[in-house]
Amino acid sequence: MKSVAMFGNRREDLGKVSTKSLRVEGKVPCVLYGGDDHVHFSMYEPDFKLLVYTPNTYKVKLDIDGKIYSAMLKDIQFHPVNESILHADFQEIQDGKTVEIGIPVKVVGNSVGVRAGGKLLVKAKKLRVKALPSDLPDFIEINIENLEIGKSIKVGELAGIPGLTLLDSPNNPVVSVKTTRAVQEAAKADEKDAKKKK
Repeated sequence: MKSVAMFGNRREDLGKVSTKSLRVEGKVPCVLYGGDDHVHFSMYEPDFKLLVYTPNTYKVKLDIDGKIYSAMLKDIQFHPVNESILHADFQEIQDGKTVEIGIPVKVVGNSVGVRAGGKLLVKAKKLRVKALPSDLPDFIEINIENLEIGKSIKVGELAGIPGLTLLDSPNNPVVSVKTTRAVQEAAKADEKDAKKKK
């Protein structure tokens, strides 16, 4: 899995006044947990661009006042009106210790159902997995070549990816091909033709 580098500064004062003044400066209050201690720090909001506004998932090389941590973004809170980032939680990741994270789904192939006029629906853009940091892939590839109209590929059918435990319900559809009005009308027309020929 790819990494991004981010830089932060430790926070000594954790009160409401300090938090408010941070946000006025364009900074986001953050916390890093999962290690020996919780580390409270702040980062400039524009620095989140690569991490948040992307379909990809990244490990984070977090530099807090010169001390480097390997981490991942676990939770982020947005302002309900202006959608600015209010707070971010990071989890420290360590070799040999499993983590839970959402991995993007990458659809490959040209479905027979889509070629027949159906519409492809990607129901899950990310799948939650549990794995060692070294086993985390950039994406989970799903081949839809044989996917027919009215059929789905479910989470349970993707089991067996080396090093990954899928955490979503096995019955959850990931991708499906839906019938369209054009396909339904063509089927009705075929039915009428068949009856006329009789």
